[in-house]
Amino acid sequence: METKKGLRSANLARAYSFANLSPYSFKDRFLIRAADLAFFLLINLIGRTVNFKIEGWENWEAASRDGKIPIYTFWHNRVFLATYFWRRRRIVVMTSQSFDGEYIARFIKRFGYGAARGSSTRGATGAVVEMIRLMRAGYPTAFTIDGPKGPRYVAKMGAVLLAKKTGNPILPFTITADRFWEVKKSWDGFQVPKPFTRALVAIAAPIFVRADADETELNAKRDELQGALDELDQRSGKGVQVSPRQG
Repeated sequence: METKKGLRSANLARAYSFANLSPYSFKDRFLIRAADLAFFLLINLIGRTVNFKIEGWENWEAASRDGKIPIYTFWHNRVFLATYFWRRRRIVVMTSQSFDGEYIARFIKRFGYGAARGSSTRGATGAVVEMIRLMRAGYPTAFTIDGPKGPRYVAKMGAVLLAKKTGNPILPFTITADRFWEVKKSWDGFQVPKPFTRALVAIAAPIFVRADADETELNAKRDELQGALDELDQRSGKGVQVSPRQG
Protein backbone atom coordinates (compact mmCIF):
# COMPACT_ATOMS: atom_id res chain seq x y z
CA MET A 1 0.00 0.00 0.00
CA GLU A 2 1.32 3.45 -0.90
CA THR A 3 2.20 5.74 1.96
CA LYS A 4 0.89 9.30 2.20
CA LYS A 5 4.38 10.51 1.33
CA GLY A 6 4.40 8.29 -1.75
CA LEU A 7 1.00 9.57 -2.86
CA ARG A 8 2.14 13.17 -2.37
CA SER A 9 5.25 12.53 -4.46
CA ALA A 10 3.15 10.92 -7.20
CA ASN A 11 0.76 13.91 -7.25
CA LEU A 12 3.67 16.33 -7.55
CA ALA A 13 5.31 14.32 -10.32
CA ARG A 14 2.05 14.21 -12.27
CA ALA A 15 1.40 17.93 -11.81
CA TYR A 16 4.81 19.23 -12.84
CA SER A 17 6.14 16.72 -15.38
CA PHE A 18 5.18 16.12 -19.02
CA ALA A 19 2.56 13.44 -19.58
CA ASN A 20 3.30 10.32 -21.61
CA LEU A 21 2.05 10.92 -25.17
CA SER A 22 2.13 7.27 -26.24
CA PRO A 23 -1.71 6.98 -26.30
CA TYR A 24 -1.76 9.56 -29.13
CA SER A 25 -1.07 8.87 -32.80
CA PHE A 26 2.25 9.96 -34.33
CA LYS A 27 0.50 12.90 -36.01
CA ASP A 28 -1.13 14.03 -32.78
CA ARG A 29 2.13 13.70 -30.84
CA PHE A 30 3.81 15.92 -33.43
CA LEU A 31 1.01 18.50 -33.28
CA ILE A 32 0.99 18.56 -29.47
CA ARG A 33 4.74 19.14 -29.31
CA ALA A 34 4.61 21.77 -32.07
CA ALA A 35 1.76 23.69 -30.40
CA ASP A 36 3.49 23.42 -27.02
CA LEU A 37 6.70 25.02 -28.32
CA ALA A 38 4.90 27.60 -30.47
CA PHE A 39 2.80 28.94 -27.59
CA PHE A 40 5.74 28.89 -25.19
CA LEU A 41 7.92 30.87 -27.57
CA LEU A 42 5.16 33.33 -28.48
CA ILE A 43 4.21 34.10 -24.86
CA ASN A 44 7.83 34.32 -23.78
CA LEU A 45 8.91 36.58 -26.65
CA ILE A 46 6.00 39.04 -26.35
CA GLY A 47 5.97 38.89 -22.55
CA ARG A 48 9.58 40.03 -22.38
CA THR A 49 8.68 43.25 -24.21
CA VAL A 50 5.70 44.23 -22.02
CA ASN A 51 6.08 47.02 -19.46
CA PHE A 52 4.10 45.82 -16.43
CA LYS A 53 2.79 48.11 -13.71
CA ILE A 54 1.05 46.92 -10.57
CA GLU A 55 -1.73 48.25 -8.40
CA GLY A 56 -2.56 46.43 -5.18
CA TRP A 57 0.63 44.44 -4.53
CA GLU A 58 -0.12 44.75 -0.80
CA ASN A 59 -3.14 42.52 -1.45
CA TRP A 60 -0.85 39.77 -2.75
CA GLU A 61 1.24 40.18 0.40
CA ALA A 62 -1.89 39.94 2.57
CA ALA A 63 -2.94 36.72 0.80
CA SER A 64 0.51 35.21 1.43
CA ARG A 65 0.83 35.83 5.17
CA ASP A 66 0.55 33.45 8.11
CA GLY A 67 1.25 30.35 6.06
CA LYS A 68 -1.52 31.07 3.53
CA ILE A 69 -1.12 30.75 -0.22
CA PRO A 70 -3.25 32.47 -2.87
CA ILE A 71 -5.92 31.03 -5.12
CA TYR A 72 -5.27 33.27 -8.13
CA THR A 73 -8.53 34.11 -9.91
CA PHE A 74 -9.00 35.99 -13.18
CA TRP A 75 -10.88 36.08 -16.51
CA HIS A 76 -10.15 33.52 -19.21
CA ASN A 77 -9.31 36.04 -21.92
CA ARG A 78 -6.34 37.38 -19.90
CA VAL A 79 -4.50 34.04 -19.87
CA PHE A 80 -1.71 35.17 -22.21
CA LEU A 81 -0.22 37.87 -19.99
CA ALA A 82 -1.19 36.13 -16.74
CA THR A 83 0.85 33.10 -17.81
CA TYR A 84 3.92 35.24 -18.33
CA PHE A 85 3.54 37.58 -15.36
CA TRP A 86 3.03 34.89 -12.66
CA ARG A 87 5.60 32.46 -14.09
CA ARG A 88 7.99 30.40 -11.94
CA ARG A 89 5.72 30.36 -8.87
CA ARG A 90 4.69 26.67 -9.04
CA ILE A 91 1.05 27.69 -9.45
CA VAL A 92 -1.27 24.77 -10.25
CA VAL A 93 -3.95 25.35 -12.89
CA MET A 94 -6.73 23.14 -14.23
CA THR A 95 -6.38 21.85 -17.80
CA SER A 96 -8.78 19.59 -19.63
CA GLN A 97 -8.30 15.91 -20.43
CA SER A 98 -8.27 16.57 -24.16
CA PHE A 99 -5.96 17.18 -27.10
CA ASP A 100 -5.96 20.94 -26.45
CA GLY A 101 -5.44 20.37 -22.73
CA GLU A 102 -2.36 18.28 -23.48
CA TYR A 103 -0.36 20.97 -25.26
CA ILE A 104 -1.61 23.64 -22.85
CA ALA A 105 -0.38 21.57 -19.90
CA ARG A 106 3.01 21.21 -21.57
CA PHE A 107 3.70 24.85 -22.37
CA ILE A 108 2.52 26.15 -18.99
CA LYS A 109 4.86 23.69 -17.29
CA ARG A 110 7.72 25.28 -19.23
CA PHE A 111 6.81 28.50 -17.39
CA GLY A 112 6.98 26.77 -14.02
CA TYR A 113 3.29 25.93 -13.53
CA GLY A 114 1.69 22.67 -12.50
CA ALA A 115 -1.40 21.16 -14.14
CA ALA A 116 -4.36 19.40 -12.55
CA ARG A 117 -6.07 17.58 -15.37
CA GLY A 118 -9.78 18.18 -15.79
CA SER A 119 -12.39 20.80 -16.72
CA SER A 120 -16.00 21.67 -16.03
CA THR A 121 -17.04 19.07 -18.59
CA ARG A 122 -14.29 16.41 -18.43
CA GLY A 123 -12.86 15.17 -15.15
CA ALA A 124 -13.41 18.33 -13.12
CA THR A 125 -14.05 16.56 -9.81
CA GLY A 126 -10.77 14.67 -9.92
CA ALA A 127 -8.87 17.82 -10.88
CA VAL A 128 -10.34 19.81 -7.99
CA VAL A 129 -9.45 17.02 -5.56
CA GLU A 130 -5.89 17.11 -6.88
CA MET A 131 -5.79 20.90 -6.47
CA ILE A 132 -6.92 20.52 -2.86
CA ARG A 133 -4.14 18.00 -2.20
CA LEU A 134 -1.50 20.20 -3.81
CA MET A 135 -2.65 23.27 -1.88
CA ARG A 136 -2.41 21.34 1.36
CA ALA A 137 1.15 20.45 0.31
CA GLY A 138 1.91 24.17 0.00
CA TYR A 139 1.35 24.93 -3.70
CA PRO A 140 -0.77 27.86 -4.92
CA THR A 141 -3.52 27.39 -7.52
CA ALA A 142 -5.24 29.47 -10.19
CA PHE A 143 -8.66 29.60 -11.85
CA THR A 144 -9.84 31.22 -15.05
CA ILE A 145 -13.08 31.76 -13.24
CA ASP A 146 -15.40 32.13 -16.26
CA GLY A 147 -13.81 29.23 -18.18
CA PRO A 148 -13.59 26.95 -19.96
CA LYS A 149 -16.64 27.89 -22.08
CA GLY A 150 -18.22 30.90 -20.40
CA PRO A 151 -20.42 32.84 -20.16
CA ARG A 152 -17.74 35.49 -20.46
CA TYR A 153 -17.11 37.57 -17.33
CA VAL A 154 -19.42 35.46 -15.15
CA ALA A 155 -17.67 34.02 -12.09
CA LYS A 156 -18.21 30.33 -11.32
CA MET A 157 -17.98 28.59 -7.97
CA GLY A 158 -14.69 26.65 -8.28
CA ALA A 159 -12.36 29.06 -6.45
CA VAL A 160 -14.91 29.61 -3.67
CA LEU A 161 -15.22 25.88 -3.02
CA LEU A 162 -11.43 25.47 -3.06
CA ALA A 163 -11.07 28.32 -0.56
CA LYS A 164 -13.59 26.63 1.73
CA LYS A 165 -11.82 23.28 1.54
CA THR A 166 -8.28 24.60 2.06
CA GLY A 167 -8.65 27.74 4.16
CA ASN A 168 -6.59 29.68 1.64
CA PRO A 169 -7.75 33.06 0.28
CA ILE A 170 -9.03 33.84 -3.20
CA LEU A 171 -6.89 36.52 -4.86
CA PRO A 172 -8.80 38.27 -7.68
CA PHE A 173 -6.69 40.07 -10.26
CA THR A 174 -6.81 41.28 -13.82
CA ILE A 175 -4.16 42.22 -16.37
CA THR A 176 -5.12 44.86 -18.90
CA ALA A 177 -2.88 45.62 -21.88
CA ASP A 178 -3.01 49.06 -23.48
CA ARG A 179 -2.76 47.50 -26.95
CA PHE A 180 -3.78 43.99 -27.94
CA TRP A 181 -5.29 41.85 -30.67
CA GLU A 182 -8.65 40.27 -29.90
CA VAL A 183 -9.56 36.82 -31.22
CA LYS A 184 -13.06 37.68 -32.43
CA LYS A 185 -14.20 34.12 -33.02
CA SER A 186 -13.37 32.93 -29.49
CA TRP A 187 -16.16 32.82 -26.90
CA ASP A 188 -14.16 35.03 -24.50
CA GLY A 189 -12.66 37.57 -26.90
CA PHE A 190 -9.19 36.20 -26.13
CA GLN A 191 -6.58 38.95 -25.86
CA VAL A 192 -3.07 38.73 -27.35
CA PRO A 193 -0.97 41.74 -26.28
CA LYS A 194 0.97 43.63 -28.90
CA PRO A 195 4.74 43.74 -28.44
CA PHE A 196 6.09 46.60 -26.30
CA THR A 197 2.69 47.50 -24.91
CA ARG A 198 2.14 48.64 -21.34
CA ALA A 199 -0.03 46.47 -19.07
CA LEU A 200 -1.67 47.13 -15.73
CA VAL A 201 -1.79 44.29 -13.19
CA ALA A 202 -4.59 45.16 -10.74
CA ILE A 203 -4.95 42.99 -7.63
CA ALA A 204 -7.96 43.07 -5.30
CA ALA A 205 -8.12 42.32 -1.58
CA PRO A 206 -8.11 38.61 -0.73
CA ILE A 207 -11.44 36.89 -0.11
CA PHE A 208 -11.62 34.30 2.69
CA VAL A 209 -14.29 31.58 2.93
CA ARG A 210 -15.13 29.88 6.22
CA ALA A 211 -14.75 26.10 6.44
CA ASP A 212 -18.38 25.77 7.60
CA ALA A 213 -19.84 28.15 5.01
CA ASP A 214 -23.32 27.06 3.88
CA GLU A 215 -24.80 27.43 0.40
CA THR A 216 -26.08 30.94 1.07
CA GLU A 217 -22.65 32.11 2.23
CA LEU A 218 -20.92 30.40 -0.70
CA ASN A 219 -23.19 32.19 -3.16
CA ALA A 220 -22.50 35.47 -1.37
CA LYS A 221 -18.74 34.87 -1.67
CA ARG A 222 -19.10 34.14 -5.37
CA ASP A 223 -21.00 37.43 -5.73
CA GLU A 224 -18.20 39.16 -3.80
CA LEU A 225 -15.65 37.66 -6.21
CA GLN A 226 -17.72 38.76 -9.20
CA GLY A 227 -17.93 42.28 -7.80
CA ALA A 228 -14.18 42.42 -7.12
CA LEU A 229 -13.30 41.39 -10.68
CA ASP A 230 -15.86 43.78 -12.17
CA GLU A 231 -14.45 46.64 -10.09
CA LEU A 232 -10.88 45.80 -11.16
CA ASP A 233 -11.95 45.91 -14.80
CA GLN A 234 -13.61 49.29 -14.34
CA ARG A 235 -10.56 50.77 -12.62
CA SER A 236 -8.14 49.27 -15.13
CA GLY A 237 -10.12 50.72 -18.00
CA LYS A 238 -9.69 54.20 -16.52
CA GLY A 239 -5.89 53.99 -16.65
CA VAL A 240 -5.14 54.00 -12.91
CA GLN A 241 -1.74 55.57 -12.11
CA VAL A 242 0.55 53.06 -10.38
CA SER A 243 4.18 52.61 -9.46
CA PRO A 244 6.33 50.48 -11.80
CA ARG A 245 7.09 46.93 -10.74
CA GLN A 246 8.32 44.18 -13.03
CA GLY A 247 6.55 40.82 -12.85
